[in-house]
Amino acid sequence: MKKIVIAVLAVVMVFSLFACSSPAPAPSEPASAAPSESAAASESAAPSESAAASESASAPASGTEVVGGDHSTLKDLKTDFKIITIPKTTGIAWFQRMDLGVKQFAADTGVDAYQDGPATADAAEQAKYVEDAIAAKVDAICVVPFSTEALEPVLKKAREAGILVISHEADGMTNVDYDLEAFDNEAYGEHFMTKLSELMGKKGEYAVMVGALTSQTHNTWVDASVAMQKKDFPDMKLAGDKVESADDQEQAYTKTKELLTAFPELTGFQGSAMADVAGAARAVEEAGMTGKVKIVGTSLVSVSGKYIKDGVIDMISFWDPAAAGYAMNELALRILNEEKVDNGMSLTVTGYDNLTLGGANNNTLYAKAWIDVDKSNVDDPMYQF
Repeated sequence: MKKIVIAVLAVVMVFSLFACSSPAPAPSEPASAAPSESAAASESAAPSESAAASESASAPASGTEVVGGDHSTLKDLKTDFKIITIPKTTGIAWFQRMDLGVKQFAADTGVDAYQDGPATADAAEQAKYVEDAIAAKVDAICVVPFSTEALEPVLKKAREAGILVISHEADGMTNVDYDLEAFDNEAYGEHFMTKLSELMGKKGEYAVMVGALTSQTHNTWVDASVAMQKKDFPDMKLAGDKVESADDQEQAYTKTKELLTAFPELTGFQGSAMADVAGAARAVEEAGMTGKVKIVGTSLVSVSGKYIKDGVIDMISFWDPAAAGYAMNELALRILNEEKVDNGMSLTVTGYDNLTLGGANNNTLYAKAWIDVDKSNVDDPMYQF
């Protein structure tokens, strides 16, 4: 118990430093039930002023654990490598949290590992960072694609240059060596529909939102959710089609106001990007419809905690982006050390043990690392990041 308390305090201290050094909102997240079989979350609050927000985050001090697990075995691996992590954007809390995981990995191993990417979510800009990484002759690229289609050509170029490519939130991409997921994406989408149908009494109209129609993971979640609704909850109905937020809270707010006008009978909402449910909650609250429109989706407590406490958002789910960042880098390091990737492979990151190998190209590794948060556990200190 003493070790747990120390670990929690350490996380809080790291994020206190981080909040002071970055113009973006400091992440503060929720607690949840034990990780379920598949899991999920995605992005964050509105973009901050520049990518420097991520770069300015303090590296974990020696002995500070941001990402749980026994990482001691990594000291036995060869570490003379350069690994870059390229997120969708460095300007939001989600990927600033991921940067802390990358920094801890670098501190734990001595690998030249770092995160860099566009300040806002832009497919063309992200591709430029991949091009720069190729020119820098890195050994591995860990990437969270904003648009899988836009990155396929440049990632092919990276692999042809002998660079190892590990993706995240990109199950099914062709030009990657391996994709690492925190959970099975279809099960995660069905998880939201199960909760939303329960909240809506299995009837009524609901809306769905994604960061972009090109964001593969978001669309997988939503497609699985809608397919489940049509099969299992015929008295529910999708209002319109997928709505895009561009991973931006203000756009999510504006688009939700439009939805409430276009579909006055709307009683449910599912968001995908981390900013979606917070933007939707603001619109629902302003419209005086708190409790009438049930809201679920991917987010962090730092972004949506207030609305959860106020009863506007019913449930959020997420995985720890710091753990995902660490896990991607660890997978890359193990492959660079010529370790075999197989079904049942385990990483040192909590929740990323006994990975399942599968996917359309048989190159996706699925963990079991999602977390659910509602009013009952929103203040749990273990998830205040």
